Amino acid sequence: MNIFFRGVLLLAAAALVGESLEFIVNMVLARELGELGLGHYMSIFPTVILIIIIASLELPISISKFVAEKEEKQHYSMLKHATKMTILLTVAMIVLALVILPFIPVFNSYHPLVRWLMVLLIPLISLTSIARGFFMGKQQMGKLAFSNLFRKMAQLILLTGIYQLFSFDNETAILIALATFVGSELVVFVYLFTAYLIQYKRMQSHNNEHLSSNEVTRSLMAVTIPTTGLRLFHAVTNAIQPFLIKYSLSLAGFSGVAATEEFGLLAGVAISIGFFPAFIAHSLLVVLIPTVSEATAKKDVEKLKSLLIRVMGITALYGFPAVTIFLMFSEKLTLMFFHSQSAATYLELLWPSFLFTFFLIPLQAYLIGLGLITTAFVQSVWSTTLSFVLMYMLGSQPSLGMHGIIIGMNAGSVLLMLLHYFSVCKAIGINTWLSARNNYQD
Repeated sequence: MNIFFRGVLLLAAAALVGESLEFIVNMVLARELGELGLGHYMSIFPTVILIIIIASLELPISISKFVAEKEEKQHYSMLKHATKMTILLTVAMIVLALVILPFIPVFNSYHPLVRWLMVLLIPLISLTSIARGFFMGKQQMGKLAFSNLFRKMAQLILLTGIYQLFSFDNETAILIALATFVGSELVVFVYLFTAYLIQYKRMQSHNNEHLSSNEVTRSLMAVTIPTTGLRLFHAVTNAIQPFLIKYSLSLAGFSGVAATEEFGLLAGVAISIGFFPAFIAHSLLVVLIPTVSEATAKKDVEKLKSLLIRVMGITALYGFPAVTIFLMFSEKLTLMFFHSQSAATYLELLWPSFLFTFFLIPLQAYLIGLGLITTAFVQSVWSTTLSFVLMYMLGSQPSLGMHGIIIGMNAGSVLLMLLHYFSVCKAIGINTWLSARNNYQD
């Protein structure tokens, strides 16, 4: 348990600095791109995340679960087969991207080079995922913390440096913003993969147990396929969401430019501020997956129960004060960081989405560690369907507009958190008030 909390504290401390840098990055983007440019950038970014998820194949989760659950003598053979498999899949994905990307219409409104930035991103993400999964499983959170910090620092330095030295039209400025993001991923790749290769070579001299390629592939794919499906679903829906929001607003009477600007304020200002404390939730997620996986493999029910109680306590400890601050100082926060007063109302109205997502993220890690990935996927489908239906129905009403969009977003977050929470409680034999029962589901 001490290793768990040390890992969380280390990741959270680095993430705090990283999120602060991310905040500054968003401020630079808001200043340099303007409301319309920021809206275009925020509209394409979910598609970038979708490509990252496909490229990663959720190997960080599958490899970390393998490392946490299996004996150390099996790690070298697993990593050897995983690396070969990843290289083959990466080559296939690059070829596929070269064929498909020119025909994806979402890129038509952006600089032609944006497509090729996405191709470059694929091998960086794929190979880094192996290293990330290994360090997660070994509970070497320091390397993950520093890599996240390096990414934000690199992006901020590149972004501010280039924008200060040169002047760009809006289309090129968005291209530069995306290029600095890819550059920051290159920095992470160099750091993490180098550290991974050093430990990989040291493992060669150990007394390792040989595993067959089919055995490793089956083990990894049993986690990778459903987890990738879950992440892909979230990524696809997040990529669709900007266009659904802007379409619904157009039905409510907004012009195309006005709808894009409103979405820019929502995603680039209100959501950037509101999800700032989520770095703690993501730190919990990274440490929880291998920890819960190991406890599940050992059938350590008491650890699973006590860990859930502590995680919920930690989340409440920062989540409730955070949303209280958003409600009390929304106007000051949006003016201070983004010089935007109109986004203050959005920040206030989104508090349920922020609060319930803080709880949702570690609960999803619990479901993955417990092997209930299919449950997480089905529940995500239900909550997203409800959210999208409400966003369309309410957001297209002239009397509601953006307020209707926010109601839909809040409803989806609340429903998904509650579904995940009840599922975790049932699986480990603890009631909804976090009191133990004796019906742990193996």
